[in-house]
Amino acid sequence: MTKRIIRVRRRKKKKKIRLIAALLFLITLMAGGGFYYVTQVYTAAFEGLDRGDKSDLREEAVDAQEDPISILLMGVEDYSTDGQAGRADTQIVLTLDPDTNKMTMTSIPRDTLVDIPASKVRQKYAGSHKINAAYTLGEVTGYGAEKLTVETVEDLLEIPIDKYATVNFDGFIEIVDLLGGVTVDVKEGFWERSSIDYYKKIEFEEGPMKMDGEEALAFVRMRKRDVAVSYPRDERQRQFIKAGIDEALSPGSLFKIGEMKDVIGKNVSTNLTPGEMLSLRKAFSSDRTSVNTLEIDGENKRLNDGLYYFVPDEESLEETKRTLKKSLDLPVPENKIYEDSIN
Repeated sequence: MTKRIIRVRRRKKKKKIRLIAALLFLITLMAGGGFYYVTQVYTAAFEGLDRGDKSDLREEAVDAQEDPISILLMGVEDYSTDGQAGRADTQIVLTLDPDTNKMTMTSIPRDTLVDIPASKVRQKYAGSHKINAAYTLGEVTGYGAEKLTVETVEDLLEIPIDKYATVNFDGFIEIVDLLGGVTVDVKEGFWERSSIDYYKKIEFEEGPMKMDGEEALAFVRMRKRDVAVSYPRDERQRQFIKAGIDEALSPGSLFKIGEMKDVIGKNVSTNLTPGEMLSLRKAFSSDRTSVNTLEIDGENKRLNDGLYYFVPDEESLEETKRTLKKSLDLPVPENKIYEDSIN
């Protein structure tokens, strides 16, 4: 008998926090450094989806500075394949409404059962897969790793994915170290485990502290210590954004733009424009932004191929779809579950 579960696990939550932290800081650098700075670094990371300027599920393109948009964040683990054909083990869908400053954040379990058609990956690879394999299949078939992942998420949630950003976690640490560290005024002391060495505790004492990449990631990631109640993660992230911008715009750092371009170029790919990055940075750093975190309920099932897949609960998935459509100002159909129950 399968067991119904809510996909909230310590290790996956850490990956989610790491992804948001890494994307947040890299976008901060890409959007915060003036026209020349932005265009140089943006050029290194930009990669389109070969679909024009909008999702096929949109009637017309949206403007992130005026319209609600959706962004798929992908954290790719490719260390076991030397950077080739990795898996998008962390997938988070963000929606952002610039008028209301409301944001939703939906985690998609990496083992979610999806169907990938032969029209995209040829008959050899078509059929049932875990959603994290879409990135791999898109790359090995030539369809496009990001493109196939984006389209697979669109099929699952029945919403357009307007933009995407793929992040390699090493980029966050590498950029901070390249800057020579970032100084943050720590408001309350605490400790956190290193993301590099689980058994290493990093101590943060009250007062100014110059953090290297390893320490910075621990600083913005911490959420389970008692001090997180009075010194929450979003406040620390906003602190770090401001400090990161100040450091990135310092004379010494501006001379490193070539090196930063190389680091971001190999750790980030996105189809966000500089203006869209600025809007996202403002949203993340604003005290007025409210964030609604969504989780998809479901169960682990062993299928005929002998592998375990995460099968979403139909009612939970439908409710998630409805919430996301509302956040994007899209038409929301009648509740399918309710209709089926009365017919």
